[in-house]
Amino acid sequence: MRVTIITVCYNRKSTIEQAIKSVLEQDYNDIEYIIVDGNSSDGTKEIIESYKDKLSQYISEPDKGMYDAINKGLKLATGDVIGLMHSDDEFYDKNAISKIAARFNFDPSIDGVYGDGVYVSNDKNERLIRNRIGGVFSLKKIKEGWLPLHPTVYLKKNIIDKNGLYNLDFKIASDTEFLLRYLYKYEIRMSYINSYIVKMRMGGMSTSFKRAFEVLKEDYRIYKFHGLAAMGTVFLKKTIALKQYIVH
Repeated sequence: MRVTIITVCYNRKSTIEQAIKSVLEQDYNDIEYIIVDGNSSDGTKEIIESYKDKLSQYISEPDKGMYDAINKGLKLATGDVIGLMHSDDEFYDKNAISKIAARFNFDPSIDGVYGDGVYVSNDKNERLIRNRIGGVFSLKKIKEGWLPLHPTVYLKKNIIDKNGLYNLDFKIASDTEFLLRYLYKYEIRMSYINSYIVKMRMGGMSTSFKRAFEVLKEDYRIYKFHGLAAMGTVFLKKTIALKQYIVH
């Protein structure tokens, strides 16, 4: 089974190499690795190009934002299963993809898998900030504001081909719409891996406190778009998030 991993980036000179190494060091031997760069100007492209012979596909061109870049990667993907590695993040260990592939092989009836992740400080100490334990999937939990951690989600390509790409009407939280569409609207069959999959650095697009209010507004639009009680569900979602922060 081939697993496609997509990394999208724009001006991520300080973190892109660690993300690339994290993918290349996986012990699973059938990985298609695609990088989509938004025409970076800070030296990111030069770092990526130094690994070009180890990449399956690489493009660098202007895009309409992160989700447009992800969609480009999805259109290029040929793997049986597809997931993301964000340019600020890395895999938790070297056998993360092996665990994901093993679950798909164990139960061919499932459409996707997800696991756990941690958020760490954006410095050399990598202090644990937030612990994201996914837990077993249920529609009831989704209505109560729960969603799996997006970078731990791996889906079969045929399911993505069937249910569509990221919705570019949502600029900073399209991953929420994507997950709601797949898990809530189409009720695809998901399987939880009780294991850490990714390590995420605070300060990226999805974790920046500066964007928290914008994400809140877009989340409201997304939950309303899918016919859920938007105000209450967004409140519950943020409550869940706050409980995940580690108090030192």
